[in-house]
Amino acid sequence: MSNRPTLVCVHAHPDDEALFTGGISSHYAKLGYRVVLVTCTDGRYGLDPTGRSGDDPDHDVPATLVTRAGELATAAALVGFERVIQLGYRDSGMSGWPQNEDTNAFAGVDVERAATTLAALFDELDATVVVTYDEQGFYGHPDHVMANVLTRAAVSRSTSVERLYYPIVPESVLSRFVPDARALEVFLPAWVLEAGIGAPDELVATTMDVRRWASVKQRAIAAHASQIDNADLVTMDSTLFLVLFGTEYYQRAWSRRAPVADESDLFGGLS
Repeated sequence: MSNRPTLVCVHAHPDDEALFTGGISSHYAKLGYRVVLVTCTDGRYGLDPTGRSGDDPDHDVPATLVTRAGELATAAALVGFERVIQLGYRDSGMSGWPQNEDTNAFAGVDVERAATTLAALFDELDATVVVTYDEQGFYGHPDHVMANVLTRAAVSRSTSVERLYYPIVPESVLSRFVPDARALEVFLPAWVLEAGIGAPDELVATTMDVRRWASVKQRAIAAHASQIDNADLVTMDSTLFLVLFGTEYYQRAWSRRAPVADESDLFGGLS
């Protein structure tokens, strides 16, 4: 392995990498850092190519798997990931769906075993900074919640990881964005509407200005064309898009040492 600093983003499904962390992945890739994506599930219960939800009895799982894998490859490359690692767990479906109870669903994974494997991966990559969702999974999706549980357990076993962060949207931002979007009759997906009022502003440790990557993020979201619940984000007015996507906010969840200088850089003070 080279001695480049390494960012690893752990996401639950194809498209999460574009929606939640596309700014930092683009930013650090441009700086020459190694930027790696770990996608936990296959996304089989996302919308299928004809727009049917994963809880529809006619939902086409084989077609969804193929489509979403292709979309992931395209979008991940757009936002700077040089390597995409798919863990291959089965999508658990939305909260409350019967798929949550599937014995092979990611939501019920053996955490001890899976965390040992993921920690070994972090150390193989020489991961410096890891990013995943908060304990609520950002908006309560069972796979997002498990991504948090698994990643925290893996970080505790890793010898290379220095910091763990969560992407969050401060309540001051979300409370401004949602009314403006509704006024323009923008359809908002569940991950926005079910995020509540956002995270308390005081949880923000790192604020990343990623406006220069906004158009790239929008193209990456568009690459996940099968997920039509995000379609209005693709055609959204650029000014409104920047409110939600022009800045990325991160909560510092864990640091091996007393953190310094990370107010505008997840790697601040680590060199």
